[in-house]
Amino acid sequence: MALFGSAVLFALACNLDTLVLALGFGTRGIRPTLPGCLILAGVTTAVTVLSLALGALGGDLLPPALAARGGGLVLVGMGLWMLLDWLCGRDASGQPPPAQAGHYVSLAAALAFNNAGAGMAAGVTGVSPLWGGAANFAVTLLFLPLGLSLGHRLRGGRLAELALPLSGILLLLLGMAQAQL
Repeated sequence: MALFGSAVLFALACNLDTLVLALGFGTRGIRPTLPGCLILAGVTTAVTVLSLALGALGGDLLPPALAARGGGLVLVGMGLWMLLDWLCGRDASGQPPPAQAGHYVSLAAALAFNNAGAGMAAGVTGVSPLWGGAANFAVTLLFLPLGLSLGHRLRGGRLAELALPLSGILLLLLGMAQAQL
């Protein structure tokens, strides 16, 4: 159960930018199609699984205690970096949503790129590529309609500003748990 919990926490942290993207779509009245949502979820999940697997391979070369602590510390560092970016007023979650929803593959690539570094670090700590990928796919498909609905109702607002620090806090928690801090 701990492996599943880590995978879900990892997927939540990595997909807050997906929520912000969908929130932007919702504020502009853009409704991605089901195939478009599946492309976004599929591409981000493929890159996430690959990065988790590469991280796990790297972790196999290290002593288990060092792999868990080192990968956890990298996640803590990434979480701190996101919080620092937020405090400095920079947005590390990517570009604002485009005016049209037809650019699913490029959007998916941008979202997947954000998951790659965290995926490698989480893979080193032992987050399973299977569980991490499944959680990422499910959370992506959950966050797209949630963000659309929130964006439609709120028309932007404070939620978009909080995605970066919330993602940083989730990565911090996951890293601290994995590094046993």
